[in-house]
Amino acid sequence: MFLWFTAYILIPAYTILFVQDSNWLTTNFSVIGSRIGREEEFVLWGLIVGIYFFYSLRLIVAHMPVMPGFTWLIPLALILLTCAVTTPYLPERLPLKSRLHIAFAFLSAVCLFFCLGRIVWVLYQNDHEKYRLYLIGLAGILSFSFVLFLLAGIISSALEIFFTIALALMVRRLYLALT
Repeated sequence: MFLWFTAYILIPAYTILFVQDSNWLTTNFSVIGSRIGREEEFVLWGLIVGIYFFYSLRLIVAHMPVMPGFTWLIPLALILLTCAVTTPYLPERLPLKSRLHIAFAFLSAVCLFFCLGRIVWVLYQNDHEKYRLYLIGLAGILSFSFVLFLLAGIISSALEIFFTIALALMVRRLYLALT
């Protein structure tokens, strides 16, 4: 019940509320999270999302008939996300820390996506019919994320919202398919 609530209610609601009153195509979570008074909200968002993915992916791997490999990416993604939300993004004042923040955030998303892709691929190898839609879903998430990137020219709030919510819902559905 808690994972259902987190995936379907908490993550989508908090993610969208976090970016309220901002232009989703011209700003991003880093800019919003660096505003005075918003730092704690950004850290809380990162903890909610990071812990959800960490816990859910570990549950999925535990239920898999074959180990997918690359499971070390699960804790690495959480560590990188934690580093991203705790490293300030203030490009004018702290350019090196800002670059590190960007690298941590991007690499966290890449680790998460690659790990989930590997998990889906291994499941697909065991049951093509059951897991084909998950492969198509991952391709769709990646494709639409790329479109959002091209549309805004940056990693925008719209891209971050879509990526976070889509992957949270996919992970939840994947867990349900395994149990």
